[in-house]
Amino acid sequence: MTTFAPWQQRIHDQAAAALDAGRLGHGLLFCGPGRLGKRQVAEHLARRLLCTDRRTDGEPCGECRGCRLWAAGSHPDYQLVSFVRTKDGSKLRTEIVIEQIRKLSEQMALTPQYGGAQVVIIDPADAINHAAANALLKTLEEPVPGRYLWLVSAQPSRLSATIRSRCQKLEFRLPPRAEALDWLQGQGHPATGAVEALDAARGHPGLAHEWLGGEGMAVRREVASDLDKLLRGELAVVETAQRWTADGEADQRLRFAADLAVAEAARGLTDPLRARSLAEWFDRANRARELLRTTVRAELVVVELLMAWRAGVGRAGNDKVAQGMKA
Repeated sequence: MTTFAPWQQRIHDQAAAALDAGRLGHGLLFCGPGRLGKRQVAEHLARRLLCTDRRTDGEPCGECRGCRLWAAGSHPDYQLVSFVRTKDGSKLRTEIVIEQIRKLSEQMALTPQYGGAQVVIIDPADAINHAAANALLKTLEEPVPGRYLWLVSAQPSRLSATIRSRCQKLEFRLPPRAEALDWLQGQGHPATGAVEALDAARGHPGLAHEWLGGEGMAVRREVASDLDKLLRGELAVVETAQRWTADGEADQRLRFAADLAVAEAARGLTDPLRARSLAEWFDRANRARELLRTTVRAELVVVELLMAWRAGVGRAGNDKVAQGMKA
């Protein structure tokens, strides 16, 4: 049996009740911050639909042919649409393209092979390009009984308003702090570490869990230390930028840097010039993250950002800033 986090369970139960009552829409939009388990819930609901002998509580039996095919990853009435490799096979595309949408439309036009239902999940739906979105809209506007087209998105605003209007919305939200901390500790994280990570993730338990399970929190402390030393003139900008971009973690470091700037600006300090400087640098850090996705050299992007940190925020800063960055 699938074990959900509490916030996942609430969405699942809401959708499952609608499914059992015949009120689940042809098009669904699972939306909300990334790493909250949207696709996990969508896939479990798909299992419910494709099971031909559900249990009395509505859960998939795990034993029928549909469940066995699902477990084997070969159910003919289920399709996951995500990033595929480029024609030369060298890397994954960064968009979902029209050929993929045409293929799913053809699939959904076929009669389901088992159980009378057919499910397609698109994740991340916000990666659908313009031409593919137009093709998808046609499928959404022509629903067929028993066919389900579900979109998973952490950035639903990137979807056209027309597509959003054709879907029922299942919105995942950050859970209450106490619930998030209980869940993190239930995953085996010590209470002190859970509090630190949840604060760093601004209340996002999925991010906190990921950082605690890897090197995320160590990287965040490194970024805080580097920003402090840059303010004090103890680190060179170019050397720091080279280190931040050398291991492929530049985006994560810039995210942490932006978050630390926000945290410092929120400490209630009364200097309006410094608050404005921090806010402007936060915007620059996020623009730099966008530039990292282009062909611009990452090192040059980070050098420019760190020079702005030292020249702008650093000039307005004092020992209180440095102390805040350590907190």
